[in-house]
Amino acid sequence: METVRKRRRPMAEINVVPYIDVMLVLLIVFMVTAPLLTQGLKVDLPEANSEPMEVDENAETLVVSITADEEFYISLGSTQEEEQEPVALEAIGDQVSRIVAANPQIQVYVEGDAQSSYSTFISLMTVLQTAGVASPNLITKPLE
Repeated sequence: METVRKRRRPMAEINVVPYIDVMLVLLIVFMVTAPLLTQGLKVDLPEANSEPMEVDENAETLVVSITADEEFYISLGSTQEEEQEPVALEAIGDQVSRIVAANPQIQVYVEGDAQSSYSTFISLMTVLQTAGVASPNLITKPLE
């Protein structure tokens, strides 16, 4: 009696089910965390034809906002709008000078509503300059 040997072939299939599970978990994580990443206030930024600047994601940033009602807000890593309260212009100079003294490499951004007045913007820039901010960055939106 002759024994027939079956030759085993290597299996050429890849089981992708675990990869799909991981992908779905990552999708859910990103969907939950994406709305929490918005920072600052909702302001109607003016449009400008300028090149976007490179921002270091790991650097600490300070955002000073001017609303259409000409109220000032300071945002230092805060992601919730409910926490923010308007700050008087005189208090901004004191707070920003303390923040800049503690961290001289901090990047300062100014975002102003398109409806706010030019005099309000200039008074804020003067206060920031007095507080030790050499060159604040202006936040705008691109031309449509």
